[in-house]
Amino acid sequence: MTFFNKLLGKSPKKELKARCPITREAIENGFGYLLTTSQVVASKKYWDMIMTEPETMSYTVSHFNNQPNGTQMRNLIFEKYSSIEKPWIVSDSCINLFEIDKSEAKELAKQWWSNEGNFIPQGTGPAIETLDPDSYREWKDYAVLEAGRNRVPAL
Repeated sequence: MTFFNKLLGKSPKKELKARCPITREAIENGFGYLLTTSQVVASKKYWDMIMTEPETMSYTVSHFNNQPNGTQMRNLIFEKYSSIEKPWIVSDSCINLFEIDKSEAKELAKQWWSNEGNFIPQGTGPAIETLDPDSYREWKDYAVLEAGRNRVPAL
């Protein structure tokens, strides 16, 4: 069939692939969970993990040692993740970071797959646009000022 498609100038449809933005693991077609950025941002477990990864731990240590550059970097990290416009398709191995309705998120993922990645659930967009201002401020304060505190050795 490929020969005839080439002959007729038709290119085969590309297969949709997904990779968890948190673990980087591949997600098989039809699997995973679909979350909005607001759902991701509203998770203490997520921020504790992000702010204590090997790439960010030095900023966390600096922040808790009252060094402004650490706090500035943590603020930039929050801005990076909280400003994501598209929905997140996440893997089974990290869904427990989020306090969400897992069956609903799984159904949304199925819709995302069946629409070839073009399904946009309600509430999608940057967290600053989809969370109420007080909630946004509370989550930003937690992420920037508190996340990972228990992983920093006391001086």
